[in-house]
Amino acid sequence: MITVTRLNNTKLVINAELIQCFEETPDTVITMTNGTKYLVKEKSQELIDLVIAYKQRIFSGLIENN
Repeated sequence: MITVTRLNNTKLVINAELIQCFEETPDTVITMTNGTKYLVKEKSQELIDLVIAYKQRIFSGLIENN
C-alpha cells in the first residue's frame, strides 16, 4: 500500500499492486486495474519511488523470513 495526496489535500491509501498506469496531464492521474482513476498531487517520479519503496519492504521481509 502507498499513500498519495488527492488534489483537495486528503490522503488516500491505494494498493500499489493494482496500479495499471499513471500519467501527468498536467495533474497526475493514477489508473487502477479496475478502471478507477485518481487525481493526485504526486508527480510520476514520486509515485515510482513510492512503489519501489513498497516493493523493497515486501521483498526484504521475504528474504529475512527465509
